[in-house]
This record gives sequence, structure tokens and C-alpha cells, in this order.
Amino acid sequence: MDRYSAFLHNRKAAGTLRHLTPLTRLGRGRIMEAYAADGPYLDFSSNDYLGLTEHPAMIAASREALVKNGTGSGAARLMSGSLDCHHLLEQQIARLKGTAAALLFGSGYLANVGVIPALVGRDDVIFSDRLNHASIYDGCRLAGARTFRFQHNDSNHLEGLLQKHRGSYQQALIVVESIYSMDGDRCPLKEMAALRNRYDCLLMVDEAHATGVFGPEGAGVIAEDGVVSDVDIAMGTFGKALGSYGAYIAASQNLVHYLVNRARSFIYSTALPPAVIGASLVALQLIRSEPDLRSELHAKVDLFKKTLSQGGFSQDLGPSQIVPIVIGESKKAVAFAAELKANHIFAAPVRPPTVPEGTARIRFSITRNHQAAELERTAKILLSLMER
Repeated sequence: MDRYSAFLHNRKAAGTLRHLTPLTRLGRGRIMEAYAADGPYLDFSSNDYLGLTEHPAMIAASREALVKNGTGSGAARLMSGSLDCHHLLEQQIARLKGTAAALLFGSGYLANVGVIPALVGRDDVIFSDRLNHASIYDGCRLAGARTFRFQHNDSNHLEGLLQKHRGSYQQALIVVESIYSMDGDRCPLKEMAALRNRYDCLLMVDEAHATGVFGPEGAGVIAEDGVVSDVDIAMGTFGKALGSYGAYIAASQNLVHYLVNRARSFIYSTALPPAVIGASLVALQLIRSEPDLRSELHAKVDLFKKTLSQGGFSQDLGPSQIVPIVIGESKKAVAFAAELKANHIFAAPVRPPTVPEGTARIRFSITRNHQAAELERTAKILLSLMER
């Protein structure tokens, strides 16, 4: 076999081979496999936490922006693609995050792989949480800086690394997520902020799974923990709780201007389409003006976890809308997902290399679209399958 066939063969043997499945969204948290007769399924693999992708005001704003400005921005921001709506959205993000400025990126991945190499280089050092998203690690690799991985959420281990290595490098960057995408747990941001100040570092926080869900007006965990002034770079996305697409960086005016001139994934990418910007602007209005969006979500998260706990589920269910059910071996996780699917529950298995070896899991994402009876039924089915 050639090298590509060998790769696919080995992935299949290990139970980690991935496939794309064409799906049809039915609304209200339900999906079907395209061209298949069975279904529908309750979707527990969506990041549409607040159910905003179907919100009438967002659809209307997206349609209006499409008619006004066309299907695409037509150019990169530094050419003729920097439309007034892009600037307006950046102003609104800065307001939400409590910073002087903000900058849009094409996706969360593009933000992380563009910003990190712009901030640090070969004479610098990065301290990265061991469970950070792949895009953060790709950004670290592109930067060429020395990277030390500290044990997940372990500020003591991080401080030990800082004591040993910080003095050997020029700039230092600490990178964490506020809500971790695969474990659903929360970063001790106050401890990270204290270390940032003590050891003269930059602190970058990825709020992809926190924006819109936590904090005053949905501003995220940074705001909820009161460390806005201690975070140098806040990253977040529009494609999860905000129901749109793209990403942002919120920072000082000087740092944002620097990124405009240095972040390659910003400089060399076409600007986000106007229809996407229109939806994102309304999403920010909604999370500020309708706190019930968050309270309804958190009530449903609590119900799902409570039903599992009362049924004897022993794993830690965490503090967020992401509920990982660790299965262990990849093949077992795939089989478990198939059993869930037979019960009309779509929850995709997450396997290495996305998560560490031996920790393959079913990652349940609870959204506002899920109804109480559906959550209770799903939790009971999950409990019964785990008893086998």
C-alpha cells in the first residue's frame, strides 16, 4: 500500500478513522442523514448552544445584509474588503469584552494560528495548557517559540515551569481556554492572571465555548471572573453560541493594530461575507438584551446532569454545557455512539488524536433547543447503555 492507504488502514484498525456524513437539519435540535429513511435524531453534537442559528431576527439581518452588500466581501480587509459592517461588529465585540479594540478573523482556527505566531517567535517562550485546542498547538508550532506544556488547569505546575524557564527568554505567552472544548471544565483564570502578572507574561484566553454562555451579557468567563484587565488577548468565535460564523480577537488598540500588520491569517484572507456579519451583529444584541437565552440553557444543562446523577452516574459532569462521557477505547466509543443512534440520539464519538489515548468519549453538547422531556429520556437511555 502507498503511504496514504497505509495511514487510512491503520486508522481503521485503531477505530479512529473519520468519515463525513451528509446531514439535513430539521430545526429545533433535530437532524437526519441525507438520503436515509431512518431518523430524525436529537442532535447532541452541535455547538449551537443558544439555538440562535434559527432565530428569525438573525435570519432577517443576514438576508438584509446579503441584498445590500452581495454574497461576498470581494477582497481581503487590507484591500477593498473592509466594509463598514466589519468595523461595526469589531466595535460591538470590543464593547462586549470590555477592551479598546477587536479584530475579526475567518474562523477560530485562523485566529489562533495567526495571532500566536504574531505575538512570539524564536527567542520567546509559550506556556500552553496540555489540553488546549489543536488550533492553539498549531499556532505554537508556527511561532517557532519554545513551548512548554503544563498539566491541565494546574497553576502550580505552570508556576514551576515559569520559575525554571521564564528568565531564559524574551517575551513569554501563557495560553489557555476558559471552557475546554472536550472536557467541558473551566480554567482557573484568576490564578493564571496572577501568574501572568508575577512573571511578566502575556495571557491569551480562548473563549470559543464561553462567549454568549457565561458572564454578564454573555461576555464570557473572563468577565465573569473579573480578570478583563489581566487578559492581553481574548479570542472567541461566532460559530458556536452566537449562531453565525467567524472569530474575533479582543485586545488593546495598539495590539490590534499590530495584528493587522503581522497576523498572516488575517492579512491574506478574504473578509467575512456581509450576510455573516449581519447575523453576528444581531447575535450580540440578543445575548445582551435577552438573558433568558442563557438561563434557559443553563436550566436544561442542570436537568440533564441531575438526571444522570440521580441515576447513579459517577463521572464528573463538569460546570458547563459540554458533558463528556468517557468510554476509553476508540472502538468502544464508536460502538456506543451506534447504540445511541439506534435510539435516535446523534452524539458523535470523539477519538484520538483529538483527545488523549485511552480517553475516547461521547461529547454531549446541551443546547437551548433540547426540550426537558428529551433530555430526561436521553439521560435515561445513556444510563441504561452504560449498565450493560
